[in-house]
Amino acid sequence: MRVDVNGTELEVQVSGEGPDVVLLHGYPDTHACWRHQVAALNAAGYRTIAPDLRGFGASAKPEGLENYRLSRYVGDLLGILDHLGVERAHLVGHDWGSPIVQLTAVAAPQRTLSLTCMSVGHPATLTAAGPTQWRRSWYMLLFQFPGVAERWLSRDDFAAMRRWMGHPDAEEVVARMRDPRALTSSLAIYRTGLRRMPSGRIAKLPPVPVMGVWSSGDRFLTERAMLLTQEHVTGPWRYERVDGAGHWMQLEAPDRVNALLLDFLSTVDSSR
Repeated sequence: MRVDVNGTELEVQVSGEGPDVVLLHGYPDTHACWRHQVAALNAAGYRTIAPDLRGFGASAKPEGLENYRLSRYVGDLLGILDHLGVERAHLVGHDWGSPIVQLTAVAAPQRTLSLTCMSVGHPATLTAAGPTQWRRSWYMLLFQFPGVAERWLSRDDFAAMRRWMGHPDAEEVVARMRDPRALTSSLAIYRTGLRRMPSGRIAKLPPVPVMGVWSSGDRFLTERAMLLTQEHVTGPWRYERVDGAGHWMQLEAPDRVNALLLDFLSTVDSSR
């Protein structure tokens, strides 16, 4: 469906019936990266809400970096929940979707049943995790330079994007990024979000159950960054490691990710 949130049209996939689970993607994805989880969650009796973030997929791509502040993404998510009449939801985020759902929980803890942070832990851990994490984050600096990043990613028919990312859906990603507007708008979150991401001023998470999930083949994030997230959690904490999968664990190891999600969500729901 199309949802208008404060004048910005967002593409949102809604399916199933039952308790609400928001699935929020990161770079360079769309709601389609959750296709395996949507099927499993719907079959288990959950309704899934999977938007395309602004600047990605079929959602609007407004011009100007001011339209891509993290507060705008948080506002979008809360606007979607309002539009669907959702009072409280389980929030699941991967990559950039993880800090967005965390910031949403901080801004509106009364709307949050639980948090699942996949690959990316609490934003403050990116700097606290140390030199290994800093080296893995080199591309975040490159992405700060408009035009330079776009040329690097797209040169030689997007050879750098294919080789560097190792995305399971690489050809689909490249097909979307051939649109220069899509390529630039998808990078905007790096150009605004990093101004807040490393800050120790980011609040601790509210007292809701939190699960952190990291995959051993992640070339971008370290396990230490996820483990340090526990220091920023005020509710129950659970850590799970998915061995043998890369950054996009929900696509590379869907059965294991689905089992973890269903077990965590059912445990939270049964304790309410």
